[in-house]
Amino acid sequence: MSDPAPDLDPDLLRRAQAGDEAAFGVIMRTHYERTFRLACAIVHQEADARDICQEVWLTIWKQLGTFRGESRFTTWLHPIVTRRALDHLRKRRRWFDRFLPFDTGDNSVVSAPEPATTEDAGSLAEGTETVARVRAALATLPPKHRAVLALRELEGLSYEEIAQATGIPAGTVMSRLYHARRLLAEKLKDPLNH
Repeated sequence: MSDPAPDLDPDLLRRAQAGDEAAFGVIMRTHYERTFRLACAIVHQEADARDICQEVWLTIWKQLGTFRGESRFTTWLHPIVTRRALDHLRKRRRWFDRFLPFDTGDNSVVSAPEPATTEDAGSLAEGTETVARVRAALATLPPKHRAVLALRELEGLSYEEIAQATGIPAGTVMSRLYHARRLLAEKLKDPLNH
């Protein structure tokens, strides 16, 4: 789960809404990483996630005047990122080979030192195989399931926040999360799926 994003400084927001590019740059730098992680979790292609982020921040620049500050900035931001990422998947109609919100991203399995014993070598091989199986299983989930899973597991959003971000009822969010987790468990249980 991610740390909550800081609230926007009201003065910074007012300046950015008035067209102050430096103030907008501060807002963007503060929230860019969160935006990128969410887009990457949905499309799980780093280059595509960066393209999506560029589109998202252009949209935010144009629509910042509509943000009234009645909710957290991230509550307003998440639906924009989610819609752009899902639209991207719909347009491309392709499956992506990298999405692992549970992976630390530090390549610790790959960069681990040489095993001291054959037992250590077996454990290392099993860990690498498990990561590959989870990635492969996640890649087969439908985008709508990957999206809610990313918002819940990577961003740590509540069901209500996910419902706002995706534009679907909270009950549907719960249902999709249940099905995503069930599908993932089935794929990981089936030894033929790796």
